Amino acid sequence: MNGVYGFLFQVYPYVCFTVFVMGSLIRFDQNQYSWKSDSSQLLRAGLLRWGSNLFHFGILFLFFGHLVGLFTPHSVYGVFMSAGTKQMLAVVAGGIAGALCFVGLSMLLYRRVFDQRIRLTSHRTDIAILVILWVQLVVGLITLPFSWAHADGSTMVILADWAQRIVTLRPVDATVLSALPWPYLFHIVFGMTIFLLFPFSRLVHVWSGFATVGFLFRPHQVVRSRRLNVPAGHNLPRP
Repeated sequence: MNGVYGFLFQVYPYVCFTVFVMGSLIRFDQNQYSWKSDSSQLLRAGLLRWGSNLFHFGILFLFFGHLVGLFTPHSVYGVFMSAGTKQMLAVVAGGIAGALCFVGLSMLLYRRVFDQRIRLTSHRTDIAILVILWVQLVVGLITLPFSWAHADGSTMVILADWAQRIVTLRPVDATVLSALPWPYLFHIVFGMTIFLLFPFSRLVHVWSGFATVGFLFRPHQVVRSRRLNVPAGHNLPRP
């Protein structure tokens, strides 16, 4: 059993991260025409508007919440907030965002599966990735009562220490994680698996979403009229 935990929490994270980065680069280089979200808005907008907005708001909040919560050292926030307070804040804020995300994702999944017109134009990977995200979200919500029951913040400290050791290439004691309840372990492994599958699914369009920040700093486009030297009221001759 220790060998399994050792692989899942010491080796598997680096496997997933390597495939995530290299797979995304290779796909962008070799198959750029597949780099898209494959929106089905033109087919039927109904549930998509509400579902997409709720899902994207919730998932972005959860993503950055996990990012800050796991990778911020205790010494940074410990001067003004205890680990227990941080964990309760994560439970409340994450619970609200998770509920909104769950509603939106359920609407999107229902639309993909039960709307015949959308179903016929969907790839199997489209439905599969929605199911995977839905399961991951549900298990994440299941962890909330466990976190609430251990309000001292010990669980948050253990998970953050593991994540920070992974990104800083320090040794990891997997047996410490093995003592946590199963929803946490499932949530971690399944979350890493999503990064493993990322380059092979429509999720690659997330890269483009983050890249749009560059639009705020790019120079203005220069648009020149083809009729610049034509007097008003005159039309160019047809070829």
